[in-house]
This record gives sequence, C-alpha cells and structure tokens, in this order.
Amino acid sequence: MKIKYEPDSDVLIMILRDDPPVDAIEEPGGVIVSYGEDKEPVSVELLNASLRKLIQPDEVSVTFQTKTAVSG
Repeated sequence: MKIKYEPDSDVLIMILRDDPPVDAIEEPGGVIVSYGEDKEPVSVELLNASLRKLIQPDEVSVTFQTKTAVSG
C-alpha cells in the first residue's frame, strides 16, 4: 500500500493496488473509493484531509498497526 498527500487539492490518497481505476463511488463525508476491473478497491481518497485534521501538511507521520491472528 502507498499513501500520498496532494497539498494543492488537500487530498490524502491510499493506493491499495497499482491497477488502474475503472469506476469510483463518492461516499458520505468526502471519501472516494475507486475500483478496478475486478470490482475490488484500488484506492481510497480522503477529501479536505487537513481541514478534517487527518493530516498536518507540514508534519506527516503515518503509523501502521497490524494484528496477528492467534490460533489455539
């Protein structure tokens, strides 16, 4: 997964796969999900990212949290 921020448009983009999008749906709250030919998500865009305090353009920090499945 790649994450990029476009300060000119104030959009935070999470690129899930490198496949080109063929369709997109805008969800409530300024979220756009783009889908590939296989109808699976390829990216998620968060509009007005700095206004929504999702990102501070002068200080970018990303934390990933993973969960390990435990079988017992």
